[in-house]
Amino acid sequence: MPLLVVGSVALDDVETPAETRENLLGGSAVYFSYAASYFTPVRLVGVVGEDWPAEHTRFLQSRQIDTRGLQVIQGAKTFHWRGKYFADMNQRQTVDVQLNVMNQFDPVLPDDFRRCKYLFLANGSTDLQLKVLGQCPGASLTVADTMDLWIRTQPDLLADLLRRIDGLVLNDGEAKLLAKDENLVRAGNTIRQMGPRFVVIKKGEHGAMFFSKHETYVLPAYPTAKVVDPTGAGDSFAGGMMGYLAEQGDFEPKTLKEAMAYGILAASFTVEDFSLDRLKKIERADLERRMEEYRKMLSF
Repeated sequence: MPLLVVGSVALDDVETPAETRENLLGGSAVYFSYAASYFTPVRLVGVVGEDWPAEHTRFLQSRQIDTRGLQVIQGAKTFHWRGKYFADMNQRQTVDVQLNVMNQFDPVLPDDFRRCKYLFLANGSTDLQLKVLGQCPGASLTVADTMDLWIRTQPDLLADLLRRIDGLVLNDGEAKLLAKDENLVRAGNTIRQMGPRFVVIKKGEHGAMFFSKHETYVLPAYPTAKVVDPTGAGDSFAGGMMGYLAEQGDFEPKTLKEAMAYGILAASFTVEDFSLDRLKKIERADLERRMEEYRKMLSF
């Protein structure tokens, strides 16, 4: 079943203790789309400038990613992010952000995109997320991401969004900020009471936590010895999770738990190289092999 994602498309500069790479393919919608494409066709909505390499578009199209919603603004530059990772790879510093075309992003969805039953609102301004949500009234499952910037600057809009979506995905620091509580278990439950049917808190190398009215659980990260570049891992997690849900066509408790596991595995591959370089080298069978290892790891 087609899955719609709306979010950032970017060119990234990434500095790690071992190496620096520039002008990498990045953005929340890109990582999400690629991870989701292992499970279901994806429709991507984003915006780029005239400096956007055409080969990136062709590359995304090669993965069943429909790019008709990728707007190109002539005379403008693509969103550009530069980040630096430190020795333990868990701490990251944003060195520079150039919003460029993101300041002009005003998505109007094609008619068939509006009919998608599965919608993911990748990280972006809350007012933009609400505008997209209003164009997809028939979605069966709507999940959103957010970040500290929008929690601090658009609290009223975010409160409105939370009342209108089915699920929220955010990291542990953002969850504490939104809930105003340093205890993650309490924070997850507090956020769920703000409106969404379920909340997923990403914990990086420590996996992810799930909260619904009837269930709370933690799934550990897959033990990855080779961590090269963590950029986009959280977006790949969301893509793997939502892609599996769209493929299965339901979001029952068992399916949700399996979907989280696939999201964790998609993220585990992402961190093993820069940008999408590791994901380019795997197929669905590689995810399934890692899933068998993951199931054995969790069995006792």
